[in-house]
Amino acid sequence: MYYETIFIVNPDISQENTELMTDDLVAKVEKAGGRIVKRENWGSRPLAYSIANRKRGHYILLVTDGEPAALKALERAISLEERVIRSLTTKLTELSDEPSPLIRRKAEPAKPAEDTPSAEATKVAEEAKAEAAAEAKAPAKEAPEASDGAEASA
Repeated sequence: MYYETIFIVNPDISQENTELMTDDLVAKVEKAGGRIVKRENWGSRPLAYSIANRKRGHYILLVTDGEPAALKALERAISLEERVIRSLTTKLTELSDEPSPLIRRKAEPAKPAEDTPSAEATKVAEEAKAEAAAEAKAPAKEAPEASDGAEASA
């Protein structure tokens, strides 16, 4: 059975201490007969809502494989850990070797500003304004000629 556990560590804890705490949790899972299939550190991210007057937290993902006893050992260790402010464990229906979508998004190179839709829309809008200004000037020059012609025919 595969289980995915995501837990949020107090943002006041350093990244090194967060890694050490995660190593301790992994050791407890392995001692209980489980194994860690995937481990990802998502870094410091904003929380969806304030928890204990904190707006950010260090997010960690652990995917475990093993008997329910190993999962219970992990959940117990997390519940006793004061530095963890929230956790969630779910059962996985299938295991993927690919990185999580969050890690993939970080790994993708950033698109240049010119390629973004908003930049293209801005560029098109500027071109339209320039054309409108050019058209506005052209009829203004033609208007006196038309009025001269109108006076001549009258």
